[in-house]
Amino acid sequence: MKRNLHRSLLALAVGTAFSQAAVAADAKNVIFFLGDGMGPATVTASRIYKYGEDGSLTMDKLERTARIKTFSNDAQTTDSAPSMAAYMTGVKMNNEVISMSAETVATEPSKDANGNLGVNNCAATNGKPAVTILELAKAKGKAVGSITTTELTHATPAATFSHICNRNAQYAIAAQLVPGGAGYNSALGDGVDVLMGGGRNHFTPFDTTNKGGRADGRDLLAELKAKGYTVAANKTEMTAAPLDKKFIGLYSAKSHLQYELDRSTAAAGSEGASQPTLAEMTTKAMDLLSKNPNGYFLMVEGGRIDHALHGTNAKRALVDTIAFDDAIKAALDKAKVLDPELKNTLIVVTADHDHTLTINGYAKRGNPILDINRDYRNNQPGKDADGNTYSTLVFGNGPNRPNVRTNLDSATVQGNDYLQEAGVRLSSETHGGGDVKLFATGSGSKAFKGTLDNTKVFTLLKSAFGF
Repeated sequence: MKRNLHRSLLALAVGTAFSQAAVAADAKNVIFFLGDGMGPATVTASRIYKYGEDGSLTMDKLERTARIKTFSNDAQTTDSAPSMAAYMTGVKMNNEVISMSAETVATEPSKDANGNLGVNNCAATNGKPAVTILELAKAKGKAVGSITTTELTHATPAATFSHICNRNAQYAIAAQLVPGGAGYNSALGDGVDVLMGGGRNHFTPFDTTNKGGRADGRDLLAELKAKGYTVAANKTEMTAAPLDKKFIGLYSAKSHLQYELDRSTAAAGSEGASQPTLAEMTTKAMDLLSKNPNGYFLMVEGGRIDHALHGTNAKRALVDTIAFDDAIKAALDKAKVLDPELKNTLIVVTADHDHTLTINGYAKRGNPILDINRDYRNNQPGKDADGNTYSTLVFGNGPNRPNVRTNLDSATVQGNDYLQEAGVRLSSETHGGGDVKLFATGSGSKAFKGTLDNTKVFTLLKSAFGF
């Protein structure tokens, strides 16, 4: 009996070791793609919008998939700050907190002397920094980067390089990026190697032409340039940037980059027309980071998906999701040039939370996803209980809830600025609390499977890196 038990335990141990060996990997490079607010319905609707029901997004074609639980330390439905920070640190934290310990309280910032929100009110005793995967990679001698279509100091990118009790203290978040400067996050070593996004005002002094600028008068871009960074303000300057220097590109004077729908049609000479696509940002970042022989960690955020969904503007959300997916394709294509089987590179694609977007009714196959619903049985417009047409895409809550519904027509609901109807009237549509998708391919990707807590993803990223 004892001998059989010993054999069983030995077999179990060998099987476990084999299983772990099958998924273990020492990835040289990790690219982590985050579609902000890109819940399952947004993925499906974007696929149908661009490729039809039987088509596929690039992310759909990645070999490994998982479901991710997104709740935060204090809420069923998470804010972007703790959900991204959970991926980056493995710690559950409270809503609005960025990469801090679980007990950290989200203390609201106040306005500065110029009336701009963002003065940091975090007490020194309010929690402790939680180490991020970017910081771990930097400590191992890898190059690191964080790029986004939002402000660079927004919640998602900030969670990779910053530690603060409230996501809205964006001037303090910016200061954490300047090596040797006041407020610098010393865990970043000699600095983040590649940074791209919007919100130049958080890095530059307040004046009459920069009313969202810094009240402390610091010019962080000048400080970064003095530390050896190339500073870029548009696509042309980004393209021309040398590959042997650190890089920061801030492509909007204030706030976020434009929605892809607007950027792609912007008038020549406008700020939007000068902004790179997320795919262009991604490949440039890879060119810069790959100069490090030890490999790199890169975070890429399609951040404006979330903003369009908050406004119940499904069309801009879908177009930005396609642009995000195009960036994934560009990264895959580039990585496979030198590493065809991705033996040295792990690519992970996921979202930080869901939204309340839903695909409703029984629309016929081939009906445009943004159109009014047309029944699969007779191709006639679907009607509500009062005899009015309705769109296939609707939201659970949001600003566009009419007191009395009326008929909708195709031209209206497919327009760029149409706001889908909502079930509950709120000033802004909220996040959803449902699970989100994760897709992965490359070195170490076999470990991404099943239903995982978002904190578990951090553990798997570390394992893929061999940390």
